[in-house]
Amino acid sequence: TIEEMTEMTTDHPFSGKTFVVTGTLANMSRDEAKDAIRACGGNIASSVSKKTDFVIAGVSPGSKYEKAQTLGVSILDEQAFTRDLNRG
Repeated sequence: TIEEMTEMTTDHPFSGKTFVVTGTLANMSRDEAKDAIRACGGNIASSVSKKTDFVIAGVSPGSKYEKAQTLGVSILDEQAFTRDLNRG
């Protein structure tokens, strides 16, 4: 039911957190990663800011990765992201 889904997403560690996905992921597309984050109650942003909670960094992440480092935003590689995604 919708109530059960809402309960699941609010209990997930990603719930209410803002993510930016950058670089090439090996086991899923960036759109699949974004869909998985949304399904867990997380939000997607297109650019890194102080309000970003996590950057998911694949291969060749570029300037978003560098900005996350500068701002002190938590950076997850694909392996850590997948592990945390399945914790919910």
